[in-house]
Amino acid sequence: MKTGAELINPYNDDKAKGRQVEQMFDSIAPAYDFMNTAMTFGLHNMWRSGALKAASSALGTAPGVILDIATGTGDVAFELHKRFPDAEISGVDLSEGMLDVARSRLNRMGGSAQKKINFVKGDSLNLDFADNSQNLITVAYGVRNFEQLRKGYSEMHRVLRPGGVLCVIELSQPAHRIPLALYNFYSRHLIPMIGKIVSGDARAYSYLPESIAAAPQRDDMMLIIKECGFSHCSWKSLTFGAVTYYIAKK
Repeated sequence: MKTGAELINPYNDDKAKGRQVEQMFDSIAPAYDFMNTAMTFGLHNMWRSGALKAASSALGTAPGVILDIATGTGDVAFELHKRFPDAEISGVDLSEGMLDVARSRLNRMGGSAQKKINFVKGDSLNLDFADNSQNLITVAYGVRNFEQLRKGYSEMHRVLRPGGVLCVIELSQPAHRIPLALYNFYSRHLIPMIGKIVSGDARAYSYLPESIAAAPQRDDMMLIIKECGFSHCSWKSLTFGAVTYYIAKK
């Protein structure tokens, strides 16, 4: 039975949520990087850095094989390469439009990145990777788009090696009244308006706050991660609770 963000679809049609998410990101791919920076005032770089630093600390040693799920335009994959230049990194995404941007960015980088990073189209609910094959799995702003959240986490647990680390970064709602009121005004009014102008897809940026509000957050999300087999789970919220990252081990 679907619950929470699993019930929130980008578009009001009969396609499965996964297909609608793919369609949405294909639509907004050209504007995605600009909107991501504008919406977060550039703070997404700090959020990503803090989460990956925590994941590195949990690992203890440099990972040899890394999987970045919902890789989008490749931000996390490129940062992972900077941190772990010897690691083999696979970036997986449903959207060919987003992957086209990621591959274009990769083509402008040096030979080291091109040898170590591979972007492939794939389904997070049916990963085309062997059991126990990854040292580190990252997902940034992707799990609330999963059609089946628990199945997605179970797949990540399957392909992660024992002792490996999962790092999830996800947008969340502030827990306190005043920051929440400001956040609600900004996310429900300003972001959809700007998103419509910049990307031409009004629904994509109204889906954003709806899916954030419906997704499990903090302790509730951590409980689901544990239910799917992970241990040593923890979370930390940043910027008054606008984003939360989760660290867990297999």
